[in-house]
Amino acid sequence: MTQQDDGPIRGPHKVPGTTHDYDLVIIGAGSGNSIIGPEMDGWKIALVERSQFGGTCLNRGCIPTKMLVYPADLAESAKHGERFGIHTEFHSADWPVIVQRVFGRIDPIVEGGRQYRHSLPNVDVYEGTAHFVGDRTLEVLGSRIRGRQVVIAAGARAFVPDVPGIDDVPFHTSDSILRIAKQPSHLIILGGGFIATELGHVFQALGSRVTIVNRSHRLLQAEDHDISQRFTDLARRRFDLALGAKVQRAYMTTRGVGLQVALDDEERTIEGDVLLVAAGRIPNSDHLQVEAGGVAVDERGNVVVDEYGRTSAEGVWALGDINGRHQLKHMANGEAKVVRHNLAHPEALQRYDERPAPHAVFSNPQIGSVGLTEHQVQATGRPYCSIVHAYGDAAYGWAMEDTTSFCKLIGDPQTRQVIGAHLIGHEASILVQLLVQGIHLGHTADEMAHGQVWIHPALSEVVEQALLKLMDAFDAFAG
Repeated sequence: MTQQDDGPIRGPHKVPGTTHDYDLVIIGAGSGNSIIGPEMDGWKIALVERSQFGGTCLNRGCIPTKMLVYPADLAESAKHGERFGIHTEFHSADWPVIVQRVFGRIDPIVEGGRQYRHSLPNVDVYEGTAHFVGDRTLEVLGSRIRGRQVVIAAGARAFVPDVPGIDDVPFHTSDSILRIAKQPSHLIILGGGFIATELGHVFQALGSRVTIVNRSHRLLQAEDHDISQRFTDLARRRFDLALGAKVQRAYMTTRGVGLQVALDDEERTIEGDVLLVAAGRIPNSDHLQVEAGGVAVDERGNVVVDEYGRTSAEGVWALGDINGRHQLKHMANGEAKVVRHNLAHPEALQRYDERPAPHAVFSNPQIGSVGLTEHQVQATGRPYCSIVHAYGDAAYGWAMEDTTSFCKLIGDPQTRQVIGAHLIGHEASILVQLLVQGIHLGHTADEMAHGQVWIHPALSEVVEQALLKLMDAFDAFAG
């Protein structure tokens, strides 16, 4: 769910003013939609969705952005063929064709999922905005619905910072910019996280000038410091960066929008034709008025859950972005599986996965990460070893003439296990999965390095060699 209310509002024919009872009420048709399965054919279910079926990932997040990243990667590669003796160059992008390719494939899937849910005899679909009015009771489309069990899977929305004048200028968020009719000539991005850097890559690679305005002095500040710093250094080659910035005001111009910002040692006026606000995301708990249903939230508005996905209100569960554990689709899907099991088997509850959550940033270069950053390990006071291994020190990285990418591993010298893995470079999102597997299976660095045969000269040797280097660091630590 998002703050949008586009499209027709539909729901079952119900008598207004009465409360309609269900075995299960699900709020949000993203990951929450996957809870409904054949084992619930005998249940009476209400599914509430105020926007598009499939949630953020399918409509405004993971999938369409990666469908934009792919042509952006092709365009970016074409700009750098000369050094390899390839005479390629990038001329221009046909933005409407690119957008049509994306949503011409996605929209039919969304509509098909919507129609399928409407066709199920035991499911009532409410396409409208809901809010709690009591224990496990919500109001939607003029009706009240009550569930024996309620699952909150209503997601998060773009956060708009309190900038003077921001409400008086046109701006986009990640909800709307993917379908923008015309490619920006000069895109100003407010924010420096994964949404800002992925979309910055897309538009810059396809020919837009991009300025990124960020209050931190580094982009992707949540990543390990070395990764964040390297990415920021590389980003300066492609983007106009205004870092350590305090935005004093936003204002209209004859061509679009402007920002007046204060930097460490100067003030800047930045003007472009399109403004993208990508300053983070906040949970939709306030829109649902969850506290009216006895559901507790933390100071950020995240719905508080226990290890089983239960909220503070009996019979109410929460999964995905709205609980604030991880704003990651793969983690939300895992939580949906747990809640689905727990609804059907209350006598044998399963726990949410507490293993380190992997993630990736699909900018250029890519970033892949799992586990603790070096700063997080230092804060614990525990002993650790940290190594960095360059892509260029492995055969395939050397063949690529890569001089900027690396794999950083952080390990516990007492257990010889990897507790943090962070990569920046070509296909980092794939390479990190090799380390995710070992970490989640509880393998030591020795077992990960020696327990398999590594293909030569594949890029995966970067990971093998990093593991061997970490093992050497463990040995040196032990003396």
